[in-house]
Amino acid sequence: MTQKRIVIVDDHSIFIQGLSLLIEREKDLCVAGTATNFFDGQKLIEEVLPDMAIIDLNLADKDGLDLIKIITEKHPSIKILVLSMMEERYYAERSLAAGAKGFVMKDAVADTVITAIRTVLSGKIWLSTSEKERYFDSMFQNKNQNLTKNPVEELSNRQLQIFRMLGSGHGTLEIANRLSLSTKTVEAHKEQLKKKLNCSSAQELLRLAISWNKNLSAE
Repeated sequence: MTQKRIVIVDDHSIFIQGLSLLIEREKDLCVAGTATNFFDGQKLIEEVLPDMAIIDLNLADKDGLDLIKIITEKHPSIKILVLSMMEERYYAERSLAAGAKGFVMKDAVADTVITAIRTVLSGKIWLSTSEKERYFDSMFQNKNQNLTKNPVEELSNRQLQIFRMLGSGHGTLEIANRLSLSTKTVEAHKEQLKKKLNCSSAQELLRLAISWNKNLSAE
C-alpha cells in the first residue's frame, strides 16, 4: 500500500504531536515532516514535496494564507488543508481563494479531521455543512442586492490580519515587525480599516477590534 505523505505546519508543537499520532494511526497516511513557523514550513514542503500540507493560519512569524499562496503557485499538485482556530466564516473562503482545498476548525472531532484529509486528498473540497451553504450563497450574492455582508468580511486579507492583531493587543510597531511592514504601511491600513468599519478614531477602531476578538473567542 502506497502511503500518502503529509506535512504539518503549525506553531504549537503539542498540537503537532497530537495530530501526527492521529494521522499515523491510518495505514494509508503518514507524516513526512513538521514545522512550527512559516519559513521552515515553506522549506520543508519544497524539499519533501508531500501529497498534502496541513497548514495553520495563525503562524507566529507570518500569515498562513501567504504560505498557501506560495505553495499553490509553485506546487499546484500539493493538496492543502487548513486546520485552524480562526473562525471559519471569516477565513474558510479566504483560504480557498488562496489555494487551499479545505478548512477544518481545530475543535473538530478526530473522525472529522481524518475525513477532511481523505476528502481533500481525493481532489474534492472540504468545508463544514454550514460553511458550504454560506460559501455557495456568497458566490451568487451579487445577483441579489438585498443580501449584505458583515463589513469585516469585506476586509482584505492583510486588513483582516491587522484588525485581528489590533484586537489581540499588538501595537503598530509590533504589527509592523511581525508582518515585515513599515509602520507607515500599517498606519495606512489602519486608516483604511477606520473607513471600511465606520470608525471615527483610532480608539474606536481599537475598541471594535477588541470586541470582535472577544466575540469570536466566545463562540
